[in-house]
Amino acid sequence: MKGLELIRKVFALEEVERVPWVPFVGVHGGYLTGIDAESYLNSSEAIIQGVSKAVEEYQPDGIPVVFDLQVEAEILGCFLQWAPHNPPAVVSHPLSEGTTLEDLKIPTENDGRIPLILEATRTLRKKYPETALYGLITGPFTLALHLLGTDIFIKLYEDPDEVNNVMEFCKNVGIKMAELLMDAGCDIIAVVDPMTSQIDPLSFETFVTPFASQIFDFIREKKKLSSFFVCGHAQQNIEAMCNCNPDNVSIDENIPLDYVKNIALKKGISFGGNMKLTVVLLMGNEDDVREEALNCLDLGGKKGFILAPGCDLPMETPPENIKAVTDLVNDPYKQDVVRTLEKQDSVLEVFNMKDYGQADKVIVDIITLDSESCAPCQYMVEAVKRVAPQFEGVVEWREHAIKKMEAVTFMSSLMVKNIPTICIDGKIEFVSKIPPRGELIAAIQKRINQKLKLRIKSKRSEILILGEKEECRELKSVINRAVTELGKDLKINYISDPNQMATFGITKGPAVVTINYKLKSEGTVPSLDVVKEWIKEL
Repeated sequence: MKGLELIRKVFALEEVERVPWVPFVGVHGGYLTGIDAESYLNSSEAIIQGVSKAVEEYQPDGIPVVFDLQVEAEILGCFLQWAPHNPPAVVSHPLSEGTTLEDLKIPTENDGRIPLILEATRTLRKKYPETALYGLITGPFTLALHLLGTDIFIKLYEDPDEVNNVMEFCKNVGIKMAELLMDAGCDIIAVVDPMTSQIDPLSFETFVTPFASQIFDFIREKKKLSSFFVCGHAQQNIEAMCNCNPDNVSIDENIPLDYVKNIALKKGISFGGNMKLTVVLLMGNEDDVREEALNCLDLGGKKGFILAPGCDLPMETPPENIKAVTDLVNDPYKQDVVRTLEKQDSVLEVFNMKDYGQADKVIVDIITLDSESCAPCQYMVEAVKRVAPQFEGVVEWREHAIKKMEAVTFMSSLMVKNIPTICIDGKIEFVSKIPPRGELIAAIQKRINQKLKLRIKSKRSEILILGEKEECRELKSVINRAVTELGKDLKINYISDPNQMATFGITKGPAVVTINYKLKSEGTVPSLDVVKEWIKEL
């Protein structure tokens, strides 16, 4: 059975002999053809070549033409920041910077990058008539957030009429984009609305359902299929998504697949997902990928389920990992083999973080997929960046993008389960929720108040490592790990000169000397007895 026919059966909730496979190839298509993300997303020829290569290599049942949630925003006046390995990020918000809603116009087939996307769609439709083509549009709430910025979360309560007006406009943009993509040959329109993960079910039903439902109704009138994509910790909104009446909902690893299955099938809706993007597809090996794919296949079953990654593939995902999924999906024997093998024990090492947060500064850690490619992650990082200057010299913030293994280790060590998440001095504070400015400031200030003022004002301590470079290598590794696990802000210096080592009474390395600069008094003259006690500590 060909891919398009198979997916139509799944969307109709018919039992199938084989679960369809839809790899969400976005800028990964550029990786397959050797060009960067910006060049790829600005060329119809490059998109055609990238998707064609993916179809030939991965034998998908369906595939998106383009995975870029900034196309509409760019046309409507949002500035983009381009990156070589990810889709662009929105870095300005016209409706919060002086532009009015009346100034904005519904995009046409001649605006922005729409012409090259339509050209690529028409070419791929002719080239692969039996493969389901997914046309992706930016969901109305995510597009509204691009236009308004994070002020939208305050306006939900303070000015709901303005939000509804913006949502009405964004709905009309979505309908127009869906129409253009369907006319060009797309079989399935995916409404991708990741920012809905940031709101509660009541807000979803109030501000998203009326507008998303109209987009799905329009697609159905055109006798095409639809899917509602969401990423992040959106479990609370799965039922509300289904109530918008799409043909399919698709989720990422933040939400249990069996949870979505139970709700979707009761609502008469197909579902898709939710292979782990980074830990497995990007950084795992072929055995890891097979085990993950089989787990999804067994959970999803053969009624109403489409196997897919949790979101668009990271650009540098190893092609052999994607091919391993293709082989498994198409070979029941290989599935049985993997089923009988013992599950591999996790070899992920974790840090001992029980004492994390000992640095003089308050450390704000943001665990993300990657703020350059994930909209909720981007806005989470921006929320921290906006308030950080208020705590200059006292607060330090860091992003840990789990496209790198060290960030995955850090995430596991802090016992973070969902992304994006904000931790303050190692304590989980905001899970998959962009905090309002006031809440974030209050949480940081609370932690500052918990730390002794004298410690915050003290000069940073030092560790000296003494000895030749080679003999100190293991010692350096141990000290770096200890500093990481404690979250301390220490200066580490290296001394290999024998004469300098001798001043510390050291003749042979490796050796360690700790120097602690501790503020003992300020603005007063201590008594003799007090000073004697200080000296006894030395």
